[in-house]
Amino acid sequence: MQAFPFFRIYFIPFANRINYRNHRKIIVVDGKKAYVGGINVSDRYINKESEPRKLYWRDTHLRIDGPGVQYLQYLFLCDWNFCADADVQPDKHLFPRQNSLPVKGDTVVQIAASGPDSELPTILFSILQAINLATKEVLITTPYFIPSGSLLDALIIASMSGISVKMLVPGVSDSDLVNLVSKSYYGDLLKAGVQIYQYQKGFVHAKTMVADRKIAIVGTANMDNRSFDLNFEVNAIVYDSAVAEHLAAIFFEDLKVSKEIDAVAWNNRPGYQQLLEKTAKLVSPLL
Repeated sequence: MQAFPFFRIYFIPFANRINYRNHRKIIVVDGKKAYVGGINVSDRYINKESEPRKLYWRDTHLRIDGPGVQYLQYLFLCDWNFCADADVQPDKHLFPRQNSLPVKGDTVVQIAASGPDSELPTILFSILQAINLATKEVLITTPYFIPSGSLLDALIIASMSGISVKMLVPGVSDSDLVNLVSKSYYGDLLKAGVQIYQYQKGFVHAKTMVADRKIAIVGTANMDNRSFDLNFEVNAIVYDSAVAEHLAAIFFEDLKVSKEIDAVAWNNRPGYQQLLEKTAKLVSPLL
């Protein structure tokens, strides 16, 4: 087994590269199967019945079989050659011929990847397009919500256009500061009719979106500027009604252990709490 750090930092006080982390979670097996989503490889994310007091992590990962794996393999190879200063070349072992790959259906999977080396914010653009094309419903699960102006506008416009927009966010977060900043955006969304639910069972770490039960997005990118501009991220966009329906069903199961934010009560929350959130919002460009 070989392992290399991504973008190694040698002198922390002067390391501007510390912002540019690889947040992708990719596993590729024999060039034929791949996994992508929100789950990190760490004991911290394992839910054990023997540890009932430990924070429960709720996450979503996607398995892909067939030709859709190859772009994930390409991304891993690019990252590997970069961080290991290697020159691993694509060959038939890493990229099996198309006719040798298992094909179990006709589901179309598109991989969207972006990072500091990208000419365009592909992941942000794909999310905006999915929201803008929706005509009935948008379901979003995200652990961190610090939206760009374009994303915030897209959600508000969709909701005010009569589209049902529901968003699932953590009730308990692993970052108090990020949680405060996220809450500073809820008022505008609630005013526009967006329904926001706070997950109560533990910490929801999944990053998913379902549009009109036809398009499903599962990946590593949070709904924040860091994911869209600074991190190396990857999302899988699945064009399949069955997959979208399945993820929508999971979303509504999560709502059973979530609490909806009441817009009136939210606007009437204590002034000191609103002040804390607005103060924290000042540092949102740095998060």
